Amino acid sequence: MLILKQHEVSGGYGSNCYIIGCEETKEAAVIDPGGDGEKIIAILDRHQLTPRYIINTHGHLDHIGANTEIKDKYNCEVLIHEEDQEMLTNPMKNLSGMMGRKIVSPPADRPLKQGDVIEIGNIKLEVIHTPGHTKGGICLRTDDMVFTGDTLFSGSVGRSDFPGGNHTTLINSIKDKLMVLDDDVVVYSGHGPESTIGDEKANNPFLR
Repeated sequence: MLILKQHEVSGGYGSNCYIIGCEETKEAAVIDPGGDGEKIIAILDRHQLTPRYIINTHGHLDHIGANTEIKDKYNCEVLIHEEDQEMLTNPMKNLSGMMGRKIVSPPADRPLKQGDVIEIGNIKLEVIHTPGHTKGGICLRTDDMVFTGDTLFSGSVGRSDFPGGNHTTLINSIKDKLMVLDDDVVVYSGHGPESTIGDEKANNPFLR
């Protein structure tokens, strides 16, 4: 498995885009392409990867901004939780309309739900529905790693003051669905550095 991280600052927001590639089949998934589509495409081409999916952990502008560019290039499917799919095509719901940017993504090719499994070559990603930052926020688990979007960060948690957010729901999602994972599971979040489940159990002040 090949994990590539593209850190970007898109429209004033620092967000992490991840590329997961199967080294045998060269199939890939792009998680949260928030911007800098040309750079993401260059990384894919450099590693001779063909994305089969774009997976959005939620529908905010800084996680969907390059969906159109990547889908147009590779004709891959856009996947997002069913509760957030309207955010892809509605600038007010994805918050870009409030920022004067009016981002519109292609609609979801497949709405996701809890327990779905996404296959990328020989890699399997399990969908974990973790509402709280948005109603349809998800995390993606494979082997000893979890991609948490804006649900869980190193030493922090996602905001819950946007439409569709709820702090109690967010904390319950993290405690019930992420803190039950093994301590050595690596956390790859939507913003900031990586961490581990064990580190967050011990040190995250929002989870005490």
